[in-house]
Amino acid sequence: MKPLLRSNLVVLLIILVFNSKFIYSKENPSNANPVEEEIEEEFDQSNEDKSDEVQLTDEDFVYITPDVEPKNYYLFEHFDDEKQYLERWFKSLASKADSKDFKYDGEWSYINSHSKLKGDNAIMMNSKAKHHAIATKLLRKFEFKRDPLVLQYEVKFSNGQECGGAYIKLLSSPVKDLHKINDVTPYTIMFGPDKCGNDHKLHFIFKHKNPKNGTIREIHLKKSNVANKLSEIFKDQRWHAFRLTIRPDNTYEIQLDKKVIAKGSLLEDFEPPVNPPKDINDPNDKRPEDFDEREKIPDPEDRKPDDWNESEPRKIVDPNAKIPSDWLENEPELIPDENAKMPSNWDNEIDGIWEAPLINNPKCAKVSGCGKWRRPLIDNPKFKGKWKPRLIPNSNYKGPWQPRKIKNPDYYNDEFPFKMSSIDAVCFELWTVSDGIAFDNILITDNVDVANYILDHTFQLKKEISDAETDNWFVKMIKETNKKPYLWIVYLLVIAALVLLFIGYCCVTPGRKVNKNESSSKSDEDQNSNDDLKNDDQPTSSARLRKTVKRAD
Repeated sequence: MKPLLRSNLVVLLIILVFNSKFIYSKENPSNANPVEEEIEEEFDQSNEDKSDEVQLTDEDFVYITPDVEPKNYYLFEHFDDEKQYLERWFKSLASKADSKDFKYDGEWSYINSHSKLKGDNAIMMNSKAKHHAIATKLLRKFEFKRDPLVLQYEVKFSNGQECGGAYIKLLSSPVKDLHKINDVTPYTIMFGPDKCGNDHKLHFIFKHKNPKNGTIREIHLKKSNVANKLSEIFKDQRWHAFRLTIRPDNTYEIQLDKKVIAKGSLLEDFEPPVNPPKDINDPNDKRPEDFDEREKIPDPEDRKPDDWNESEPRKIVDPNAKIPSDWLENEPELIPDENAKMPSNWDNEIDGIWEAPLINNPKCAKVSGCGKWRRPLIDNPKFKGKWKPRLIPNSNYKGPWQPRKIKNPDYYNDEFPFKMSSIDAVCFELWTVSDGIAFDNILITDNVDVANYILDHTFQLKKEISDAETDNWFVKMIKETNKKPYLWIVYLLVIAALVLLFIGYCCVTPGRKVNKNESSSKSDEDQNSNDDLKNDDQPTSSARLRKTVKRAD
């Protein structure tokens, strides 16, 4: 029975493993978005011939530039064609608005995004402590009407970041000369990471136009815990994908590496708020002179005690202190450094007479101290400080004074701050201490499915390469299983088969054959045992005789 059980279990396991993928695919048809399926089909068809031309090594990942119809985006810059990049993008030849000395002379370089992604290119700020500016036009103007705005791009801090930004600006239409872009060029939205020292920020700023007087203000996303999620991106030297989605219902959503890190409302989460308050404090209202805001007052009947001495100091010299026995009073605490040498460029007439710098006296390191000894200070037990009368409740207390409210003459109610100024260009206008900040796959669209598709065929490849270099075997197995969910069925079936095999070995015990000699010996032992029991049950002859004598008596 046992060999048959084992063979059946092995055959069953093999059948289940080889058919699990087929079962999963039949019972779980793809639930992909129809729009994404259509884009995927177009992509596969348009790049069928391109894939044959790409020469890859065993360590390379397959990368093909996503081929998306221009009708599906306003800007999609993948930087994979150097000639198109040089034709589309323009470096600023201007200077900062407040000084002609600060020119945008930072260098931009054209690079490969990763050594294992052949043909996937990007641009990089390649100068330290320089101002950089570069811009390009949209294919057509984006107007904030019925469709959402989806802004997406990738950034990598190759050498970390000491101080500087990596944000992008969406420039307000019309933008005329891209060569003249500078820090005061009007923009509609500014979005992206920024860092200086330990201060991490994720900028989301939009320009709002006052519907009453036409003035324009910067509206900033309030500081939140979003900044706490940014610390690693500045030092892990990996590509990261930022996405901002703004919808016509005034809601927004921010994603970092495909994960939502912030969402909310344009009307609630920004400062200053889009709409000013209806009522404001009257600037002409003054507090009355007799208005008493003191909740408690000194007790007029309280008197200072006669023994209260205000002249006693808080600290006094300890009279019981004694100089330590090893204290070196004749040794100074600091001595000139004998090894120091006067710099070769030192000028006594200009710099003064050179003196060697002072260092700690090494003789003082092994004793209690050096120099003149002074008694330590201790708390004065007689100290009481300046006397003050106790406080009592104020019978005239009226609470804190507040000016009266009046109607805000500048009040307005903009119910649709989403309707911002249209945009027709984007730019990176940045100052940075560190170099090696790269950008890739800049996208402006009104279709989230298009953004997801491009993200899956660009950023996802970079992420998988980085993960493969850092993940352990268990994490790699989990990620691979998530890509191929049918593997979970395989794992469960293998575990179930192992359990059945264990039960078969441990719990199913067949009978053991017994030979004739063992059977005969066992029969003799059983017979002897039965005879012993019978002898124990029957009384001896002496006992029977005693019972007979007892009955006769």
